[in-house]
Amino acid sequence: MLRLSTKGQYGVRAMFEIARGFPDSPVTIKEISKRQDVSVAYLEQILNKLRKADLIMSRKGPGGGYLLSKRPEDISIASILNELEGPFAITSCLDPSEGCVRADRCITHLLWKALGEQIESYLNTITLKNLIAGDFSK
Repeated sequence: MLRLSTKGQYGVRAMFEIARGFPDSPVTIKEISKRQDVSVAYLEQILNKLRKADLIMSRKGPGGGYLLSKRPEDISIASILNELEGPFAITSCLDPSEGCVRADRCITHLLWKALGEQIESYLNTITLKNLIAGDFSK
């Protein structure tokens, strides 16, 4: 069974909450934690990665929180997952950090590669705007 890690799942859910505040209503980490039932400590790690990737920014002080760095329609689900999960590789043999010694003679290598490309292509067409609207009909 294919599965995303909790980091990817929670990251998309956190970005959904932040996108709901776009353009000028910052969302606090405590609000995200409460709405999505994710620990603040884990969210801090995830949001820090997304901030370093320039997908979100933080505003300090009263009325502060997290804001998107771009419009919701300019942030794809694929870009979020790529930052949190790394390159799309549905099997270990497709993971650039692991590689595959059998790639040139493996009957399923091209199948898994094509499937991964289809998933990535689809997730590139779905943006935070689509997520907010519940529109996944791409």
